[in-house]
Amino acid sequence: MSTTLVKELVESGVHFGHRSSRWNPKMRPYIYARRNLIHIIDVRETIRGLLRAKKYLADVASHGSLILFVGTKRQAGETIQKAAEGCGMPYINDRWLGGTLTNFRTIRSRLSRLEELEHIRESEEINSYSKKMQSSLNREYRKMFQNLNGMRKMNRLPECMVIVDPKKEKNAVKEARKMGITTVALIDTDCDPDLIDLPIPGNDDSMRSIDLIINILADAIAKGKAESATAQQQQAEGAEPKNGQSAS
Repeated sequence: MSTTLVKELVESGVHFGHRSSRWNPKMRPYIYARRNLIHIIDVRETIRGLLRAKKYLADVASHGSLILFVGTKRQAGETIQKAAEGCGMPYINDRWLGGTLTNFRTIRSRLSRLEELEHIRESEEINSYSKKMQSSLNREYRKMFQNLNGMRKMNRLPECMVIVDPKKEKNAVKEARKMGITTVALIDTDCDPDLIDLPIPGNDDSMRSIDLIINILADAIAKGKAESATAQQQQAEGAEPKNGQSAS
């Protein structure tokens, strides 16, 4: 167990759970103690969950599958966007739209509409509409951009989802389970770990905690993608004919 990682986790406050009156009894295995009516999460369990998640996500990314980041609470929004964009994956950080997974075809059609609106706004075509219609189109664009911009890269269903606070994102978790999509989540002491495939017990309210965990996972994804790209390049170079020889 890395001493540096333990120090970073503790400094980020990842071990602070909710008040003991708000806990979910299923989280008992992940709780170390109770201090001043606050549950303290066992950092060893956090690290175990984190290492399992890193290994899984790197493997998924190395096979070219999509990983959807989800975190719509205020503390998570900015981190989710930056981390997902940094490793080239889709994200949702404003509002979960019902049917995002279970009615994916409709979501894709809305993304097409978003691109259509962008074309209208960026071209001279916008001037062919009345002022009232221009205002209406701009309102529609702003709303769609806010809800859908992070999903532009999601041209197919994701292999798995990285979630901050599955209790708040219960609709996302429900759809993922229905569609057989693996879930990785930062879960606090008020969550149900049985609903998550790879739980990472930790503080899901602290911005520092969320930022640390999500960026560690994003780095694992980026590493998995990089290793895959390197392997493909080496394979392609190995298949090229040597100088003076023709391919047979």
